[in-house]
Amino acid sequence: MNKPLRRIAIFCGLLVLTLLLRDNWLQYVKADTLASDTDNRRVNITRYATPRGDIIVDGKAITGSVESSDSDYKYKRTWKDGAMWAPVTGYSSQAFGANQLEKLEDGILTGNDDRLFFRNTLDMITGKKKEGGSVVTTLNAAAQKAAFKGLGNKKGAVAAIEPSTGKILALVSTPSYDPSTFAGTAGSDETAWNKVQKKNNADDPMLNRALRETYPPGSTFKVVTAAAALENGEVAGIDDATKTPDPFPLPQSTSKLTNEHSGCENASLREALRVSCNTVFAKMADNVGNEKMIEQAKKFGFNEAELDTPVRAAESIYPEDNAPQNALDGIGQGSNRATPLQMAMVASAVANNGKLMQPYMVDQLRASNLDVIETNEPKELSQAVSSETAQKLQQMMETVVKTGTGTSAQISGATVGGKTGTAQHGLNNSEKPYAWFISYAKLSDGSAPVAVAVVVEDGAANRGDITGGGLAGPIARDVMKAVIDSKK
Repeated sequence: MNKPLRRIAIFCGLLVLTLLLRDNWLQYVKADTLASDTDNRRVNITRYATPRGDIIVDGKAITGSVESSDSDYKYKRTWKDGAMWAPVTGYSSQAFGANQLEKLEDGILTGNDDRLFFRNTLDMITGKKKEGGSVVTTLNAAAQKAAFKGLGNKKGAVAAIEPSTGKILALVSTPSYDPSTFAGTAGSDETAWNKVQKKNNADDPMLNRALRETYPPGSTFKVVTAAAALENGEVAGIDDATKTPDPFPLPQSTSKLTNEHSGCENASLREALRVSCNTVFAKMADNVGNEKMIEQAKKFGFNEAELDTPVRAAESIYPEDNAPQNALDGIGQGSNRATPLQMAMVASAVANNGKLMQPYMVDQLRASNLDVIETNEPKELSQAVSSETAQKLQQMMETVVKTGTGTSAQISGATVGGKTGTAQHGLNNSEKPYAWFISYAKLSDGSAPVAVAVVVEDGAANRGDITGGGLAGPIARDVMKAVIDSKK
């Protein structure tokens, strides 16, 4: 063979080898990635070729599937009370993809999860159509309805947890959206999709405020500061005088912090929490110091970037700060930020005698024949405070509801502990504040079935009427009562 022909043959051989390598790379190495790629149209066609499995609450499906008019997609997703459940389920759209549980548990819901291989193989042999499995949640329908009704047309969020297990009982965000309105193809549902996008809707109804929005926690954070003061020996008893001046000069600053209520000078921790004294808790945060305040906040779940429920929650922050900012952090008005879920975790840990459980909203994953594929068990995140400190915090929070700023959360037949908060908002408090309430309810047998956090961003209310006890407290009360009543 002459030299030019030999070169051509070698070149052609290399081309064939390259094609073989590329073909094997696509078929074996990249197969799984391509099969799950959201830009792969075949993936979506397969996803909606059969009825989707359901998301379950209290033994009943809150989702469904109906036949679609689209030639490529045989079925599309439906929801019952979609706006109420959207913060839990998320959406699943032929045109716009999916999020939250609909996305995270897509393999189970479509029946394509590897753990369903033997089930699917058996169905193939018997000629039975492949069916999606179900996602059984920890949610309590009565609590969810009470939270959604309580928020109404206000902007805000509610998170409720079972303290002993970490099960999420309610997760509501308003304003919300109905995922059914854009579950179909782009041509038919694009208008509904565009309507709920932040760029077109300043209220941002697709933002999950319960999990993904952080707020200044206001005076609800005083519970964490009280915990830090007790755990670090800054005070021995909750009824001991704290030797706090009124007003309190902020450290390293010429500014002085004042109170909304009288009687805060030298007030005890119990009294200071009852009437929400800024001065006492700013002083406690300063005495404890920034480093130990961070340590205490972390034990309650702050500064955790990967808190999965399984939907990931935004990170709640207690920052490294200078002395004056740390004092303001201690009353929830510095640089610290928290999600409603985080503040529900604080109340939950107090109610559970100091033990903080991992919050989660999926109880079981099941195959179409109801075989259990996976069960989530309660997991301890931390011992946030000692049992002794937790009991002192309970006494303080229960006083708040009995005779303090949280009387609107009282429930007949239950002992309620709580803390109000009215968090400043905007530069120099120029915008209307956020109303907060965190709480738990205890029954006569000593059990605590529920802890709740509520935040309300009510731009329509008169500024003077925005208080945690006035706006958020009654919502928390109704959610707790719904949980208690559902257990009777």
